[in-house]
Amino acid sequence: MPVTVKLNYLRIAPRKVRLIADHIRKKKVDEAEAILNFTKKRGTEPLLKLLKTAIADARNNFQLEPDNLYISKITVDGGPMYKRWRPRARGAAYKIQKKTSHITLVLDEIALGEKVKKAKKHPVVTEKRKVSKEIKKEETPEIEKPKFKARPEVERPKPKTERGIKRFFRRKSF
Repeated sequence: MPVTVKLNYLRIAPRKVRLIADHIRKKKVDEAEAILNFTKKRGTEPLLKLLKTAIADARNNFQLEPDNLYISKITVDGGPMYKRWRPRARGAAYKIQKKTSHITLVLDEIALGEKVKKAKKHPVVTEKRKVSKEIKKEETPEIEKPKFKARPEVERPKPKTERGIKRFFRRKSF
C-alpha cells in the first residue's frame, strides 16, 4: 500500500530541490536517508524531514516495515511566487521572484522476491528497432566504397620580392 506525504510552500526554488530529489528516486529508504545525510545542499534538510515523516506514517498508520520500503515516486512542483521589488537607477524598479516548492513523496513496499523497480525499455519499441535494422541490412546491397584519391598539387604564385624584401602589404612603400 503506497504511503503519500506532501510538503507545500517550501521556500526553496523547485529546480534546486529537484537536483536532490533525482538522487533519491527509486532508492530504498535507508539508502535515501544516507544520501540525504551526506549531501551538502540547503534542500536536503526539509527532504530528510519529509522522508522520516513518511517512514513514521508507514510504520504507525499502515504497520509497514521500514526495511521493505522504497521511494516509488517523488515530484517537486512549483508553488506560488512571492513578488518583491528592488529599487534601481532613475526611479526604476526591478521585480524579484521568490519561488516556492511543493514536494510529494510516495513510499511503496517491495514485494517479496522482487528488487526495486527500474525503468525498462518498452519491449515493442526494442523489437521494432531490431526488425528495422534487419530490414535495412537485407535491403541494402553491399557497395564498394571508392578509395581516397590524393589531390594533385596546385602551383601557387610566389610572393613578389623587391630589392630582396618580401612585400606583405601593398598600401605603403618603404
